[in-house]
Amino acid sequence: MSNPEHLAKLLEGVEAWNEWRKVNTEVRPDLNGADLKRANLSKADLTEANLSGADLGRANLSGADLGRANLSGADLGRASLSGANLSEADPSRANLSEANLTEANLSRANLSYANLGGADLSGAYLGGVTASGAYLGGATASEANLSRAYLRAADLSKTNLSGADLSEANLSGADLSGADLSKANLSGADFSRANLSEADLSEADLSRAYLRETLLSRVSLVDTNLERADLTGCRVYGISVWNARLDGATQSNLIISREEEPAIQVDNLEVAQFIYLLLNNARIRHVIDTIGKKAVLILGRFTPDRKAILDSIRETLRHLGFLPILFDFEKPSTRDIHETIVTLAGLSRFIIADISDPKSVPQELGSIVPTLPSVPVQPLLQSGYEPWGMYDHIKRYTWVLPLFEYESQKTLLQDLELRVIAPAEEKAKELTRK
Repeated sequence: MSNPEHLAKLLEGVEAWNEWRKVNTEVRPDLNGADLKRANLSKADLTEANLSGADLGRANLSGADLGRANLSGADLGRASLSGANLSEADPSRANLSEANLTEANLSRANLSYANLGGADLSGAYLGGVTASGAYLGGATASEANLSRAYLRAADLSKTNLSGADLSEANLSGADLSGADLSKANLSGADFSRANLSEADLSEADLSRAYLRETLLSRVSLVDTNLERADLTGCRVYGISVWNARLDGATQSNLIISREEEPAIQVDNLEVAQFIYLLLNNARIRHVIDTIGKKAVLILGRFTPDRKAILDSIRETLRHLGFLPILFDFEKPSTRDIHETIVTLAGLSRFIIADISDPKSVPQELGSIVPTLPSVPVQPLLQSGYEPWGMYDHIKRYTWVLPLFEYESQKTLLQDLELRVIAPAEEKAKELTRK
């Protein structure tokens, strides 16, 4: 039971209460179990007060000082605590559901097993807080600071933590399923054996994070920083990985199958989603098989007169059932474009390269030919043009077919199937047999 004198003084109003606290600095208010629901305690000095088991439902505690107060088991459901100071307070096992804690200071507070479901913690400071076993389902904590927080086995399912700082936090065994962690700072955080299924981690910083045996099913990792993170043994079924930074990350024993299926493990996060698609999508397997058997890369210049010839080659290949890939060399050359061309070449059945009036073609063939001995190259040259100076270096490779010379677009089309495509296809078969 609360001290009747203390309770009576508090009910006189905040101004009288704060004056009494100034005079009685040695007194620790005992308001244990007090009925203070809907009370207006805005800016009240409740430092070190005993409010354990008190009913503060819907109370106005905005700007109040509850530093080191005992709020264990108290009911603060839908209370307003915006801007309040709860540093080192003990609201363990308290009910803070749907409470307004925006911009509140909860540094080093004990929130173990507290109920914060649906609470608003936007911009709150929870650095070093202990909240093991706490329930924050559906809460909003965007831009909140939870650095070094202890949230072991806490329930943060569907919590909005976008832009929050959880660096060095302990979230081992926590439930963050469906949580919004986009743009959050999670560097050095411990997520071992946590449930992050269907969480949004896009643009989050997970550098140096510890994610061993974490459930990452259906997680979004778009532009996510995972440098030096430990992902050993994670379940990654249905994961979406786009432009993630994985330098120095440990990616061993990633499980790509569902929990109820036999475990299939890979050692690369970006490969994981691709391998699973291959195993479970017959259409994708067919597409990849088609690319390997039918894709033909066409190289040449895209000036108006040269492009007309390239287009005619493309149409003939289509008519014959091939999959032509035409690359525009008139675009500015960059490292990414160069790598794209080499990648496309590696996927191709063979390559047709028109070296008449070349620009970037010699450079690309110089990279493709020595590194891809399984991909035949059929060079073409129109009458009136000469091969570039280093062409002799390229033609010495046995998978480069003899130069085919043609007089015009018309004569090229007449000979294309039998004297260009057929020899290239035959060479591809020969190299495949080897």
